[in-house]
Amino acid sequence: METKHVRPSWDEYFIHIMHTVGERATCDRGRSGSILVKDKHIISTGYVGAPAGCKSCDDAGHEMHLVTQEDGTQSKHCIRTTHAEQNAIVQAARFGVATGGATIYCTMTPCYVCAKLIINAGIKRVVAEKDYHAGARSKEIFQEAGVAYELLQKETVTYPNMK
Repeated sequence: METKHVRPSWDEYFIHIMHTVGERATCDRGRSGSILVKDKHIISTGYVGAPAGCKSCDDAGHEMHLVTQEDGTQSKHCIRTTHAEQNAIVQAARFGVATGGATIYCTMTPCYVCAKLIINAGIKRVVAEKDYHAGARSKEIFQEAGVAYELLQKETVTYPNMK
């Protein structure tokens, strides 16, 4: 008996493409990708990477900062790179592509800074494959701003030397 091909859902399709975009990332702590989609068409992509013309983590090492959360927990973050979500939004702006009403697909729940940029870019839906350990405030602000947020897997992304 021949097996019938099952097409992926639109979310599965775009998540798969997001992984391919993330392969260009230049920080081994995330290798995250992000894509902006409007009317089932990709309008922009982004991956974690150093600003254009600057040394990347892969070349120069990580630029680690210790962050203390409101609950007192501490974690280390590499701040050398621009996040995938930021790069997708910036690339759209750079080439004059409107982001209002779009969906953004992310490797993990966006950080608080990315969440604010997503809201101000007029993006109306966020689809995160996995959760982010410091993503609670992002989820709150998405709800406050009326941005739909969907988490596909309950797994939280962790990094080596995170604490």
